[in-house]
Amino acid sequence: MTDPLAAALSLVGDRWTFLVVRELGLGEDRFEGLLSRTGAPRAVLARRLRDLIEHGLVATHDYQEPRRRTRQRYVLSEAGRALKPVLAALSAWGQDHAEPTSHRYTERHRGCGGLVLPRLACECGALVDVPDVLTQIGAA
Repeated sequence: MTDPLAAALSLVGDRWTFLVVRELGLGEDRFEGLLSRTGAPRAVLARRLRDLIEHGLVATHDYQEPRRRTRQRYVLSEAGRALKPVLAALSAWGQDHAEPTSHRYTERHRGCGGLVLPRLACECGALVDVPDVLTQIGAA
């Protein structure tokens, strides 16, 4: 069965992809930096970046350092930036339900400095809790 969740997971459903998107969102834009910050094997990182570029989540921009060959910087596209709430929700879930870590992933509102909390909301604007959500899968 193909549904939006299955389709999304086929694009971004592995550890390395989410770590790459996280680091790009934090401002790391070079291959070597992504390599060290994610811990991904070189070949895996190269493959993930190619896939993310192919599917429109990441774009590249050429740059050149003095006396060096042209290289690429990587930046999130609009579709890649749209994954930010997904990362925030996964991180919040991990902080509550996964093995404890020494680092916290927090997001703060630029306006007031308060923590941004992932929440479910209805199109009417009401915040909803998980028991109040009816999930359906079917043809569009």
